[in-house]
Amino acid sequence: MVDPYGDDLHLALHVCYELHYRGFVGVPEAMEWHHELLGVRLELESTFLAALRRDVPGGDDLEAEIDALLTERVGERGISHHLAERGTLDQMREYVTHRSAYHLKEADPQLLVISRLDGPAKAGLMTVQHDEYGAGRADQMHSGLFAAMMRELGLCDHYGHHVDAVSAAALAEVNLMTLCGLRRELRGAAVGQFAVIELTSSPGSARLVRAARRLGCGPATEHYYAEHVEADAVHEQVLRREVIAPLVRAEPELAADLVFGIQASALLGGRFSDEILGAWSAGRSSLR
Repeated sequence: MVDPYGDDLHLALHVCYELHYRGFVGVPEAMEWHHELLGVRLELESTFLAALRRDVPGGDDLEAEIDALLTERVGERGISHHLAERGTLDQMREYVTHRSAYHLKEADPQLLVISRLDGPAKAGLMTVQHDEYGAGRADQMHSGLFAAMMRELGLCDHYGHHVDAVSAAALAEVNLMTLCGLRRELRGAAVGQFAVIELTSSPGSARLVRAARRLGCGPATEHYYAEHVEADAVHEQVLRREVIAPLVRAEPELAADLVFGIQASALLGGRFSDEILGAWSAGRSSLR
């Protein structure tokens, strides 16, 4: 039986989803909607979703979930703590390599849900997305800032270049974003997943600024994470007040889906952190 969190499933899902983004050289663009491939994708998604629903507690107490996101527990440790305090430059490069699976197309998965929202929630989410895409300045798009950081760190910044090296846990996080964005029935989960990114990013990004300075990474690396300290602090308020609140007022039945998106994202983020820190603790590379 296929592992719902394993390499085979998530590499296959990644390939299916990339047909909706940039595609692949030599693959006809019409394959994006090939009926047999869509059938395979639906089976993979079903396996993944079933595992997530099995492994998260569920519920509809949205306020409790949001409060938990905004509270950093004493003694809590994660990748950003490790890199800020004692990580090596090679480990910083590895972390950025894993994150390239998302950040080289940063905000694209969340953009998929825009057409599935209406009214204030749609406008609020577009406010956040406007910043993600550089507020109209191509040179300030977050995906471009991430690519500049990769070049500074001596990494290839070509879209999709590192997919064979990143962990299944990293791909699973990005696959969840796309899965939720492509399904209208999961629009609440898509917003919940995005809330995890925006509501928890500032403290972690601040630690990664410290890591970049300690390791002498350079100005592009510092700038990328410093930009997220400031921007995501604002995005936190916009998401809570102008996206989540009006969405739940208009469609209270989506509260449970928002909770699912938050919990599933947190579960996958924890698996990624445990895998990477476990590899580093054992003295080996976290890349495949």
